[in-house]
Parts: sequence; C-alpha cells; structure tokens
Amino acid sequence: MSAYRYKRVLLKLSGEALMGDAGYGIDPKVLESLAGQIKDVTDGGVEVAIVVGGGNIFRGIAASATGMDRAQADYIGMLATVMNALALQDAMEAAGVFTRVMSAIEMRSVAEPYIRRRAIRHMEKGRTVIFAAGTGNPYFTTDTTAALRALEIDAECIMKATKVDGVYDADPKVVPDAVKFDELTYIEVLSRGLKVMDNTAISLAMDNGLPIIVFNMEREGNIAAALRGEPVGTIVRGGV
Repeated sequence: MSAYRYKRVLLKLSGEALMGDAGYGIDPKVLESLAGQIKDVTDGGVEVAIVVGGGNIFRGIAASATGMDRAQADYIGMLATVMNALALQDAMEAAGVFTRVMSAIEMRSVAEPYIRRRAIRHMEKGRTVIFAAGTGNPYFTTDTTAALRALEIDAECIMKATKVDGVYDADPKVVPDAVKFDELTYIEVLSRGLKVMDNTAISLAMDNGLPIIVFNMEREGNIAAALRGEPVGTIVRGGV
C-alpha cells in the first residue's frame, strides 16, 4: 500500500519561487531541490503534474500597469513560463525523472501542444508533465491555470508551493505575530481576502471540491510530508 494519501496531484510553482534569494532569473539550487523532492514522490507511485509561473522573468500585469497593452503583456508572460518549464524539465531529467513539457501555445520545437488525454496518458506512464504558457489566453493567471488543469487531469489536490509555511492572517515577514491557519474553507479565503490563489482559482476549486495544500517548498521533504497527510502548511477545503 502506498505511503501517500494522494495518487495524482498538481504542483503549482510561482516563477518567483524559482529565483531563490536572487532578485531575478532561475536559481539552479532551487531547481535541484525541487527535482529531488519530486523524484522521491514519483518513485513512490505518485503521479505529478506541474504548472509554473513566469514572474521571475516577466510579469504581464506589472508591464500593463506601465502602459503596455494587457493582452500583449500577458502573452510575453506566457512565454516566460515556457522558459521556466524547460529549465525545470532539464533539472528533473538530470535527477532521473521522465518529464514532458506541454504548452498551451504551440511551439513544437521545444514542447508538446497541450492535449488533455495525452497529458493523462503521460502521467499514467509515470512521466511528470509540466504545463506551460498558462491557459493560452490573456487575463488568466497561472493560479487559474493550475485549478483548471488539476480538474482536467482529475488531480486529487493542488499543492501550492510558497516561501512560507502556510497561510497567515497577515504577511509573517512584516507582522511578527501574524497567525497561521492549519485549515481554512474556500469561503473563508474569499471573504477574508487571503492571498492563497486568485479568486477565480479559489472559486473553481470550491465549485469542484478540489483541496489546496499551501506549504513551504524550501524545506526539504515537505512535498512528501504533505502528500502523506502530515500537518504541513495549510489546507483549504470544504465550506461549500
């Protein structure tokens, strides 16, 4: 019997998470750590898909605030996610994890086009799938992409990787006595304006009963611990 509570999961990585302590780009040490943690759980029989952001390279919404056309800025941001996906693929395959990158924007020289049934088949064969280019549409975040793809591939939960150990009622880096939540309902997240994922993603998860585990990705072994059901981070569920 598997030691893990979930058989198929979707891991959401922000672009900012990939840059580590640097102010820009990709930290190879972060990629190496992630690849090792993912290998541990895939070796244990967990099927993993990943949605990666692009904020470490380009943030569309920030660019649009300075005058760039929002749709154009979002397309540039989608291309940034492809760069991150390819870097992550390289690190994971170096660690011995068979990986496929699937892009919502066709670029067949570097990634497969996103096809739902093909993605599921890859996972059934033990390959980790990295979803890049968001949904392929402007105005949709990679948080929303994560919720959408998780539902499409029948994932049992979303794992939201962050640099803090869960969800707090205030920024713990700014407010020393901020209170951490062990569990929240979707309604509580929405009504309190907690920065778990954007409202569209939370609503989509709520409508379909998809739990979200928010955890610290920088602590080695947290991915496996969360999948075993240990009290790691914050879980968002219920309350519908």
